[in-house]
Amino acid sequence: MSYSIRKYSTLATAVATIAVGSAAVAAFGGATSGTSTVASASSSARLPQGSERVTLNPADFSIKIDNPYWPMKPGNRWVYRETNTEGSKEKAVVQVTDQTKRIANGITARVIRDTVSERGVPSEITDDWYAQDKAGNIWYLGEYVTNLKNGKVTDHAGSFEAGVDGAEAGIAMPAKPRPGMSYRQEYYKGTAEDKAGVISVGKERVEVPFGYFSKRILMTRDLEPLEPRVQELKFYAPGVGPLLSVHLDGDGGRAELVKFTRGK
Repeated sequence: MSYSIRKYSTLATAVATIAVGSAAVAAFGGATSGTSTVASASSSARLPQGSERVTLNPADFSIKIDNPYWPMKPGNRWVYRETNTEGSKEKAVVQVTDQTKRIANGITARVIRDTVSERGVPSEITDDWYAQDKAGNIWYLGEYVTNLKNGKVTDHAGSFEAGVDGAEAGIAMPAKPRPGMSYRQEYYKGTAEDKAGVISVGKERVEVPFGYFSKRILMTRDLEPLEPRVQELKFYAPGVGPLLSVHLDGDGGRAELVKFTRGK
């Protein structure tokens, strides 16, 4: 899942103000790895965990994605600057297209294109697939990844689709985020097993090149069971979406919102 959204991979200049309480590093509930079934997507009270199967009714889903913490109106466009302590600099452009895709599990999803470039040359182009259920949860249904080197396609590693080869849909954004809430973001055994938890709502302040935000900021913490050392904090603003992503591991990658344009 991208945010540059390369699973929301790293987002980036200076964050002049980020007030992060001690809760930011508190652990959230562990994911379930069983095979129980979530029978419905009509409520935010029960979100999928770990590898458990979900039974989703396509009639409960829409490509009209208006969750305030990540509005995906066609034409919406986010530009991020990504950096790390090793000196890497990348640009990520995330665009809500007018395209749709029928997912193998029967749900029609909105196609969101995420293009990551270094020095103007694309290194990764990903089509992510999202749909929103009746309760307002945004579900992540897979991605088609094109990896490039020197402008040439190398492979499509990391791609998966809900309903194919055991892959399951996950939650990109809950309808009503609450501190302590946890959920899986995606599940494809051995390839995509990310999970997330809500740390706080309305307690943080964030400044990125696009602007200063202090109201109803949502902070989440993402973990990757396949890479246990990976931890990432993400910040979202109502009406805008992802503002900032900060890695607490490795080279300290971060990405900041530089520009946001609303679709017409």
